[in-house]
Amino acid sequence: MPRIAITVDGIHYEEDVEPRLLLVHLLRERLGRTGTPVGCDTSNCGACTVMLDGKSVKSCSVLAVQADGCDVVTIQGLGANGAMHPMQRAFHEEHALQCGFCTPGMVMAAIDLLRDDPDPSEETIRQGLEGNLCRCTGYCNIVRAVRRGAQEMGQAVRTP
Repeated sequence: MPRIAITVDGIHYEEDVEPRLLLVHLLRERLGRTGTPVGCDTSNCGACTVMLDGKSVKSCSVLAVQADGCDVVTIQGLGANGAMHPMQRAFHEEHALQCGFCTPGMVMAAIDLLRDDPDPSEETIRQGLEGNLCRCTGYCNIVRAVRRGAQEMGQAVRTP
């Protein structure tokens, strides 16, 4: 079995993994990072989105061995000192969730979107979150949350 070294939410791990083990299963089953849900297992829904070396990826489409030597940030690793990350707080305050299943992936994708475009229009936000599905909401509150999160993260946001 290959041995990998991976940093998850600031903690370094060395794990023996099956070559076919998906990153999402390593995170949840071996490392206890259960905030990252397994949604579709086919990379269609985006619920399992995490940051891999600073870029959002769907962890059900990445093999654990591919993450060897990488830095992974999950939804659980976003906040600091018990406080929510500004994007997490914005999702809460804007009621951008109902069942909450998609929320971790949406938050991670939104943060990645703002890294690439700190001043996104509504259309850009909708396009940026296209790979993340929500079956409960109409996305309006999610878009508002991303706009608010951008403001709270110190970013300028265009008005429509």
